Amino acid sequence: MNDPIADLLTRLRNASRAKLNECAMPHSKLKASLAGILKSEGYINDVTEGTDAKGHKTLVVSMKYVGGTPALTGLKRVSTPGRRLYFGYNDIPRVLNGLGISILSTSQGLMKDQDCRRNKAGGELLCNIW
Repeated sequence: MNDPIADLLTRLRNASRAKLNECAMPHSKLKASLAGILKSEGYINDVTEGTDAKGHKTLVVSMKYVGGTPALTGLKRVSTPGRRLYFGYNDIPRVLNGLGISILSTSQGLMKDQDCRRNKAGGELLCNIW
């Protein structure tokens, strides 16, 4: 797998469109941190760690639905392994005029766009979520 973040986003997008209750994926610290941000913003219900049949760590995401419609309506990978995009805290683009969030990888860890502007930290723009 070349791009684990794109894999995470694709699994979440497919699970929300299929209206699945849970979505499982291989575990990593980056994925767990990204899922933690989604949980704190209210896009997913819960994130737990488990193991699969072979004993590998997995990340299990409990999907959130509001009135039968998914809380995650859109996920887009912005910076890719072939094209990295870096932004200063003044230049971070807004997602749907502030209705969505951007997740950036900074020197202080993963942060959403509002926190980056508040802490004056720029970094690599990983994805947009709305």
